[in-house]
Amino acid sequence: MRQRPNYLAGAFAGLWLLIILLPIYIMVRAAFESRATYSENGPLGLPTEFTLENFRYAFDNGFGRYMLNTGIVTLGTVLIVVVLVPPLAFALVRGQSRWTRVSFQSMLFGLAIPAQVVVIPLNFLITKVGLYDTLIGVILPTAAFTIPLTTLVLSSSMREIGNELYEAMALDGAGPVRSFLRLVLPLSKGGIATIVIFAALQAWNNYLLPLTLTRSDDLRVATLGLGIFRQEYSLNIPGIMAAILLTVIPILLLYIFARRALVRGLMGVGGK
Repeated sequence: MRQRPNYLAGAFAGLWLLIILLPIYIMVRAAFESRATYSENGPLGLPTEFTLENFRYAFDNGFGRYMLNTGIVTLGTVLIVVVLVPPLAFALVRGQSRWTRVSFQSMLFGLAIPAQVVVIPLNFLITKVGLYDTLIGVILPTAAFTIPLTTLVLSSSMREIGNELYEAMALDGAGPVRSFLRLVLPLSKGGIATIVIFAALQAWNNYLLPLTLTRSDDLRVATLGLGIFRQEYSLNIPGIMAAILLTVIPILLLYIFARRALVRGLMGVGGK
């Protein structure tokens, strides 16, 4: 039977798409226009020129440093997650002791505790260990808040590996370490890609921890830099839009190329 078209759903979908695309159009168009042209045509006008002057303006005012700091925090967080989470997830999946189950249940509490709740004692702790106003002092808490969910995602991926494969490795004389390196890691590439993407997204978009754990201008990340731009250069709308576009592009490209692995992993499919 032929299905009748759902015009109402199509209308709502079109309205939603318009709401999403309109701010993106305003941002992209303003980022490549001069201040004079933007002031003349307004935010909803048609594009009439192309210039990279706004991006030079953003870099001249320190936004390149903010982007570099964000990249360092993101890379450091991803490295910690990639090094710690796979063996941790493997131990939770293959461990048979009561302590393994207790450890896994305790880790799940990290999913229920938002960073806003512990930001004050975390600030006190980071200050006491001498890491306040350093990038490593931002990287470590960011990775700590990312590890519970990434462990849950990767352990779900590793549970899809059949016991017969472990038995075959055991018959071949492989111990836990060799099974992890030769069997589990190759078969968990999709899950590892998922946790890498998620950790990068969390670190790149982080605002609260850099705000409370740093104070120096040369340690600002891009999310904090946007706030500074909005306050100090509020009259230069195209310059602000160029800074926003610089912040969005890297993580948007990462999401576009790896969105399937991220969605599959978060849905518990394992990312195979």
